[in-house]
Amino acid sequence: MPAGRAGEDARHAPLGWKVFCSVTSTTEAEPARCPAGPRRLRRWLLAGAEQAQQHSGPHAQPAEEHRLHPWWRVMCLTGVDYFSTLGYQPGIAALAAGAVSPIATAVLVLVTLAGALPVYRQVARDSPHGEGSIAMLEKELSWWKGKVLVLVLLGFACTDFLITITLSGADATAHILENPYAPHALHGHQVAVTLVLLALLGGVFLRGFTEAVGIAVVLVVIYLSLNAVVIVDALIKIVSHPHLFSDWHALLVNEHPDPLALVGFALIVFPKLALGLSGFETGVAVMPLVRGDPGDTEANPVGRIRGARTLLTTAAAIMAVFLITSSLSTTLLIPEKEFEPGGPANGRALAYLAHQQLGAAFGTVYDVSTILILWFAGASAMAGLLNLVPRYLPRYGMAPTWARAVRPLVIVFTLIGFVVTIVFRASVDKQGGAYATGVLVLITSAALAVTLSTLRRGRRRLAIAFGAIAVVFVYTTIANIIERPDGLIIGSIFIIAIIVVSFSSRVARSFELRVTGVRLDPLAERWVRESAEAGSLHLVANELDAGDAAEYADKVRKARQELFVPDDVPLLFLEVSIPDSSEFEGELDVCGEDRHGYRILRLTSTSVPNAIAALLLHLRDTTGMRPNVYFEWSEGNPIVNFLRFLFFGAGEVATVTREVLREAEPDPDRRPFVHVA
Repeated sequence: MPAGRAGEDARHAPLGWKVFCSVTSTTEAEPARCPAGPRRLRRWLLAGAEQAQQHSGPHAQPAEEHRLHPWWRVMCLTGVDYFSTLGYQPGIAALAAGAVSPIATAVLVLVTLAGALPVYRQVARDSPHGEGSIAMLEKELSWWKGKVLVLVLLGFACTDFLITITLSGADATAHILENPYAPHALHGHQVAVTLVLLALLGGVFLRGFTEAVGIAVVLVVIYLSLNAVVIVDALIKIVSHPHLFSDWHALLVNEHPDPLALVGFALIVFPKLALGLSGFETGVAVMPLVRGDPGDTEANPVGRIRGARTLLTTAAAIMAVFLITSSLSTTLLIPEKEFEPGGPANGRALAYLAHQQLGAAFGTVYDVSTILILWFAGASAMAGLLNLVPRYLPRYGMAPTWARAVRPLVIVFTLIGFVVTIVFRASVDKQGGAYATGVLVLITSAALAVTLSTLRRGRRRLAIAFGAIAVVFVYTTIANIIERPDGLIIGSIFIIAIIVVSFSSRVARSFELRVTGVRLDPLAERWVRESAEAGSLHLVANELDAGDAAEYADKVRKARQELFVPDDVPLLFLEVSIPDSSEFEGELDVCGEDRHGYRILRLTSTSVPNAIAALLLHLRDTTGMRPNVYFEWSEGNPIVNFLRFLFFGAGEVATVTREVLREAEPDPDRRPFVHVA
């Protein structure tokens, strides 16, 4: 039977056990019965999970094969998240900064082009498989420190993407209800309408989401074209009525007579506008969809990296123009009171201008376009979640195996979106703080990751530049949290939930076999073959580094005495080394080594009991014999021993090995024997 699940190479300082093994020959065992086929609903829900498991790992791609596209088409997919913020960003900026909104927005654009863009261009180079900055930071920290950091960042990523879904849905609802042609019966039912939009979004992903890029291109082209019409019309009006600009300038001078104080106020207010930085993490996540050069390889996708960096640069440049012009237009043409909560421009400033300046018919067309792209922004965020979560939690053993499948995750995320919408009453303003916190934490982590990566390569000047950018984002994040602590509270709730669920899953799955397969080197294969030809194989466990020839001889004597092994039967010692016990699954490599005249099989794996069980089953399947494994009882508190097993891969090896074998092989007549002295 196969001996495990997919994993990755273990790293870092060894822990381990020595094992000495004994197997008696048996007759050919009957093949294990296959369980009955799952029900149709289960098959439908878990479609793709098995294939995703076979390709698990930090660079694992989705189970479904996706078409590759030119960078500009993929830009539209990430753009439904990034560009759609025009639906609410100008209104939020005006509400936060008042007349200073255009200047604060200019600061936002400067930070985008001189800060976020260079950082994510570097992330695209260092993380071309769509893993993003989280994977870069994971590489910087080893063992459990890296895992815990990933869980924390996943909490903020979930905050970012899930609030993108619910906030975009809420803003789409605002555009529906404020439209003059909307049925009167819908008014006052913001929550219900938003829940329907979220349910439709979930239904699309349950059905299948194969034409996302094509739909995104159409929506983005139409939406940006309509925004261009609204903004150009507004700018023409401002130019033709110079008093609008002079009135705004007079208001600025009256409120902030000192130019330096005005700039300082813009810098202080800027963190409130951080929603305009969204989209960069999504832009990196969709990199695997970018068509590269014919000579690209997974190890060195030069064309894909170049296309993704062009994508990020073009999207940032387009957004910079729209952010500045839209902020100036809405600030000069819309009375300040209209931006207040409940006002017609709240959360929909450009839509307000479209109706006021270009008529109800054009305004309705604009509303429909905005509603569709905001709804589809939720689709982009959902795609980001479905790309991110399966890359980490199942690989860590911190999610059920069904988390590798798309449809169960869609259901879970949709239900969470329902809860968030109900809690926030589908309010765009109330969700803005949580959204900005998630966005800023991810961008800050990306800046730190790029700084560390550049410093490690010895490029100190560039590392200093990225470090300065990181400082700016650290300030922005802290300022946003102080101003709107609800974002940190919501992010913390997601982090706590992820940590609790993750470690609960790790405990529940700790007795799985957790080994992809067993690979023996030629010397180990020869020793196993010779032992099998002698009529039996024998396994006995002992702590690693127990030491000299006398101790090996003592273990041989005890094993022969306890298992009644004849003196002419070859004996094999097994030493299990655990380089990184925080890894959940991994390959089991077996190397032969002669020490003090004894035959040692040295194993490298992620857990001692799981490695022993995997080797026993492998020996059974390759030799046709049922192994008998002998352990000496370990002293100590059983709870402490279990925690040692859970976090360090050791602990009470005998009982855990027995349990792993019981779960892996349900037929007791085919299960290897476990003996404890």
